Amino acid sequence: MHVTGTVPPSAPAPQEALAAPAAEDSAGNTGRHARRFGLPVATALVMGNIIGGGIFLLPASVAPYGTVSLVAFGVLTVGAIALALVFGRLAERDPRTGGPYVYAREAFGDFAGFLAAWAYWITTWVSNAALAVAAVGYLDVLIPVNGHRWSACLAALTLQWLPALANFAGTRYVGAVQLVSTVLKFAPLLLVAVGGLFFFDPHNLGPFHAGGGSAIGAVSASAAILLFSYLGVESAAVSAGEVKDPRRTVGRATVIGTMGAALVYLLGTLSVFGTVAHDRLVKSTAPFSDAVNAMFGGSWGGWAVALAALVSMTGCLNGWTLLSAQTPYAAAQDGLFPAAFARRRRGVPTVGVAVTVVLASLLTVYNYTSGSGKVFQILVLVTTFTATVPYLLATAAQIFHLVSGRHELVDRARLVRDAVVASVAAAFSLWLVAGAGYAAVYQGVLFLFAGVVVYAVLAARRQRAA
Repeated sequence: MHVTGTVPPSAPAPQEALAAPAAEDSAGNTGRHARRFGLPVATALVMGNIIGGGIFLLPASVAPYGTVSLVAFGVLTVGAIALALVFGRLAERDPRTGGPYVYAREAFGDFAGFLAAWAYWITTWVSNAALAVAAVGYLDVLIPVNGHRWSACLAALTLQWLPALANFAGTRYVGAVQLVSTVLKFAPLLLVAVGGLFFFDPHNLGPFHAGGGSAIGAVSASAAILLFSYLGVESAAVSAGEVKDPRRTVGRATVIGTMGAALVYLLGTLSVFGTVAHDRLVKSTAPFSDAVNAMFGGSWGGWAVALAALVSMTGCLNGWTLLSAQTPYAAAQDGLFPAAFARRRRGVPTVGVAVTVVLASLLTVYNYTSGSGKVFQILVLVTTFTATVPYLLATAAQIFHLVSGRHELVDRARLVRDAVVASVAAAFSLWLVAGAGYAAVYQGVLFLFAGVVVYAVLAARRQRAA
């Protein structure tokens, strides 16, 4: 591993990433089906990827700890915004597609860049499989599919391939799907988050600290559940090459999207706490449905929330499918991933999308044929660890630039502020690792070591070719 403070010669210069030729080139990078994302779509990408289907279960998941969990939400929000600010500053310096991979490689060399790309890639395709399987549970409320194993499997595969087809159609359609799905899923969420405040009853809140032990321990325990709700803050940075004016837009979209997601999380959880009695909320399997039923009466809340969850997860799959191909694309351009991942058509790395959706589909089929969700559950937990690897490397890159004192890379007027923000982001990333648990870290390290073997083969081939 070598340390360098310059942009590697094999990678396109940041200025090249800003160019947007009108005609489609031989690689299929632009054209009428490829369109750069503006601030609204970039923000929707961030918010859509942060807010998946988990929000519909979060209030019930943290209810056993009491309203002290809202304190954990506040602490985590500060850490997530700090990480978002770090990505914004790094994107100003180097606005290329790849996000954490680009930042880690530029600061610490090829090996660190590869680890960031490899870990992020594992996170995306395993998470896509998990998200599709979880979405089937909501689909079952609308259309009974869980009664038979193969019908549920087919539904999960369909939910994965529809967003993949949108990606194959080009970035123009990816952005459209992301924007529409984000708007549609926020309508019911905001109904509960804002409307629930008008039906708020303090008596429903229950105790501030419902569990045993110290209040600090309760904050940490509830934070362990909530930590992974903010995965996705890097979305705009990873797709920086497809964003208009990325030096300015990526940072703004990342911060606005993260703060918007945090606001929905906090208001939604608070409203559910205040509309559903605490003893009932602890046992609830559909807290938002219970909140809507408590607000307006009837039993239509289950249908509404199931539909909202399905839209939310489909939009999330759409955004994560694009991100799953962007990091390998950037790494392949530098020779750190197989060259096929560098092929693009209509602005989308189609080989990366295809490989990702095939791997996620195989994992989904394995989950249903094995008859046990335990193996699949472990793999999902592994992604919570692998996602933190690129976060830590990107934050370390920012700290490296600040400490190195290079005037062309550091804004001295904002040195102290950037240092504080980077330190908070680093602490947040480490907290994510701790929250993943011993088993997830153990399994995740094995995945990373498998990547070391892949890196050795690719590095040997590059050296032989040179």
